[in-house]
Amino acid sequence: MKVSHRLEMRQSQSLVMTPQLLQAIKLLQLSTIDLAAFVETELERNPLLERSGDDDGPVNAPEPKSASDGGEAVEGDWLPDDTGQDRQSIEARLDTSLDNVFPDDAPSRREVEAEPASGLSATSWSGVGSGSGGSGEAPDLEAYVAEALSLQDHVLAQFHLAATDPVDRLIGSALVDGLDDAGYLAESVEDVADRLGVSTDRVEAVLKIVQACEPTGVGARNLAECLRLQLEELGRYDGFMAILLDNLQMLARRDFAGLCRLCNVDDEDMGEMVDEIRRLDPKPGLRFGGAPVQPVIPDVLVRRAPDQTWHVELNTEVLPRVLLNQTYAARISTHARSEAEKSYVADCLQNANWLTRSLEQRAKTILKVASEIVRQQDAFLVHGVEHLRPLNLRTVADAIAMHESTVSRVTSNKYISTPRGLFEMKYFFTAAISGTPGGDSHSAEAVRHRIKQMIDGETAANVLSDDAIVTKLKEAGIDIARRTVAKYREGLRIPSSVERRREKQALTSRQG
Repeated sequence: MKVSHRLEMRQSQSLVMTPQLLQAIKLLQLSTIDLAAFVETELERNPLLERSGDDDGPVNAPEPKSASDGGEAVEGDWLPDDTGQDRQSIEARLDTSLDNVFPDDAPSRREVEAEPASGLSATSWSGVGSGSGGSGEAPDLEAYVAEALSLQDHVLAQFHLAATDPVDRLIGSALVDGLDDAGYLAESVEDVADRLGVSTDRVEAVLKIVQACEPTGVGARNLAECLRLQLEELGRYDGFMAILLDNLQMLARRDFAGLCRLCNVDDEDMGEMVDEIRRLDPKPGLRFGGAPVQPVIPDVLVRRAPDQTWHVELNTEVLPRVLLNQTYAARISTHARSEAEKSYVADCLQNANWLTRSLEQRAKTILKVASEIVRQQDAFLVHGVEHLRPLNLRTVADAIAMHESTVSRVTSNKYISTPRGLFEMKYFFTAAISGTPGGDSHSAEAVRHRIKQMIDGETAANVLSDDAIVTKLKEAGIDIARRTVAKYREGLRIPSSVERRREKQALTSRQG
């Protein structure tokens, strides 16, 4: 074998994932809220980007004054030396309006114009905390909204009033920190005692103080203890209730006959006890909530046109609009002297061009995918969920000449507002359930809807088993297995036919 060096020239094609391309891919799958935050960050980082308003014209910054215009321009300086500090001159240089920057906080036009040129100060710009700020507008009430109180803060404030011993307060703080969002104690008493180096009995005693705090049931270690604490406060905890709480699994199975034998009560008394249990709160900590719920904002609006076709449009109210200030970019480029300054201006210009093009391409892609989804699911929009067609990403991708991964990114975290309601784009992509020989396939979501309708129409004397549901679906032209029906039923949180029969019989006996 001969080993030698040689020089060769080859030509090949390859896809290079540049940082701009990676960011464009990420931009395509961002939700509306995340996209707004990303654009806001870019506006702060890039001086060549400006937010475009509905009534804004082209972004054109004025040319700098020359010496012949009455002002001597200094090379490398952003502003001429003899420029005044009045409002009109500032607007002329920055091509921006000082009015209504923050409508609730900014001073009125009259106040700004009346301010002496040499007297501009922070107080002349701040209307925060001064009521209407002289503009006649109502104060910003959101500035006075208190921070949401967490469950731990609420319980700890009560505990410190009840416990005075420093050691007990330390133990109580550890217990309160161990509460989960539902209000249950996530850590065992033994672990807390071992970690703090105290006896288990003392931790148990402190836990009773925590459990005496509001909301009632907080600090419980399981569901039965949580319900017991609430029943004790209501004065309804007795021996019969104790037996019922010890057998919650039978209550979950709706085995009311077995519970009546254990508690030695009749059906009417058992019905009243179950009704009391249902009125309790199994997760008392959730009333304090967790992270603030973000509203769902539709990206696409669909409405019926007069000619009975569907009009699909983007929700322009949530689309971020930014513009590249070409004139300002040219202006500062001429004043860039060092290589670092020139490189910074070039990077800003490149990033600004990329962002504006990416936002435009993102909007076009979303509109194209949404239009195809509406075309494919026309029957759903007209007749309802029973007519939802099975659909996959490849079908939409082939119809609009795009890749499946692009369609997947577009439909992630995007929502469509239709006359049928607000839906995530992913909702319209469902698996296909084969039909009977000679029939069409059916959407899995439509089949789930049929199963729920059948169960909702049951009576105590006619409760459908999974086999009976399979038979009815086959009569409707849907070929489905029994285990698939059971999986869909469990996904809908519907109990089995045995449990439903027991519940309906118990309800009938109480009403009788």
